[in-house]
Amino acid sequence: MRLYNERHKDFINKVNWTYAKTMPEWPHEYTVRNKVDENLFIEMVKHIREFGYDGLFYQTHLTYFEADSMVYWTMGYPIDETIIINRCKKENTYKAPLKAGTLPTTKTHT
Repeated sequence: MRLYNERHKDFINKVNWTYAKTMPEWPHEYTVRNKVDENLFIEMVKHIREFGYDGLFYQTHLTYFEADSMVYWTMGYPIDETIIINRCKKENTYKAPLKAGTLPTTKTHT
């Protein structure tokens, strides 16, 4: 898997990440397209999709990208409709509770 470059690191470190408080059973953060640099947002979305891996969230297939113990994803909409990039710690991904047999019953995902 290709590592992200300095522009990606800069984007990740400088944007405002908001905790998704409506989903405490799935701790994660998100950043919103209209609150960040448009070009860097699009570049990051493309990078996640090109260099990420296919994974599941219940029955939904998503593309995940890992960097520095964090996992990034979008909801898979076309780029012009994508308004959010999500992230969580690796231990908070769907895989961890699935493996442990402790999946939350709430299946909603941002």
